[in-house]
Amino acid sequence: MNRRSYLIGIAGNIGVGKTTLTRKLAQRLGWEAHFESVIDNPYLSDFYADMYRWSFNLQIYFLAHRFRSQKQIIEGGKNAIQDRTIYEDVEIFARSLYEQGYMDERDFRTYRDLFDNMVPFLPKIDLIIYLKASVDSLVERIRQRGRDFEKTIQREYLEYLNRAYEQWIARAREEFNVLTVDTESVDLMNGDAGIEYLVAEIRRYCP
Repeated sequence: MNRRSYLIGIAGNIGVGKTTLTRKLAQRLGWEAHFESVIDNPYLSDFYADMYRWSFNLQIYFLAHRFRSQKQIIEGGKNAIQDRTIYEDVEIFARSLYEQGYMDERDFRTYRDLFDNMVPFLPKIDLIIYLKASVDSLVERIRQRGRDFEKTIQREYLEYLNRAYEQWIARAREEFNVLTVDTESVDLMNGDAGIEYLVAEIRRYCP
């Protein structure tokens, strides 16, 4: 029996470089790339303008999009790299919005129940590549890419998410293979050295 296809998830805070790395690794490995819905997301602009009003709507949209992407990966049967994992939706963003008071308890429970019912249908992820960066670096990278709807992102929100990621990654290591990459010491955007390092690491988990 042939081994099933491999699945890698690129995890990390807003602006850390997930999409660029997903594209580069997919091209280098010859794998399929699956990207997060950002530019065509109908809720993002409203969310950053009024996080209290639109947090639940945004998270439901992301969850539906991510689950559809997971379904396509399963049906395609090919090695795939995913820009952000479905686990971050619930463990980082929905949880953080709830803890900060942007999502009420009723909505968070409904969201969590929906996610828990989806889990049995998800493929087992082979490796999570966790990209990390300082808040200063995140702020600068977000500024450089110049998306209008991201101009209102608060530094405090990025700081909160960075802490949430560290906490989640500690838990995730008990269930998944996790490779942490400090993007301030490993250059993944320029040249090939950083990419080749990751390719070598990926082949350890996905031979």
